[in-house]
Amino acid sequence: MAISETSAMVRSSSCLRTRVVSPARARGVPAAFQQAVATGDLQRLLDLIAPDVVLPADGGGVVRAALEPVVGAHPVADALRRIGAASVLPTEVNGHPALTVGTGGAVDTVLAVRLEGGLIAGLYAVRNPEKLSRVDRETPVAR
Repeated sequence: MAISETSAMVRSSSCLRTRVVSPARARGVPAAFQQAVATGDLQRLLDLIAPDVVLPADGGGVVRAALEPVVGAHPVADALRRIGAASVLPTEVNGHPALTVGTGGAVDTVLAVRLEGGLIAGLYAVRNPEKLSRVDRETPVAR
């Protein structure tokens, strides 16, 4: 322990260590999340997302999207519950779990998922058609 660490800091860091999640649980959260979004299961959504979850959305000024980030488990779960009738499929975005939400055979939204401590701590909804036009292909990165 460094001299500058207070007992509160030590308690906090030891508390964080107890939240380590098994790889199986971490892999299971996106699948359970997909099912909960697809069925509109409010209680399951609340079980999977952190109390202080934040959901910003990007419509690019072209399509409807929340103008302010949606904050908190209940408001976010309520927003996600409305997706239900669309096609919801698991995917990866930048190596992280995500969902694609489709309507009429086209991708309407990509919902990127950030996991912390076995819960969904952050979501990012991309609805901007310009960005979605590139969602089905990898973009090469040159150095």
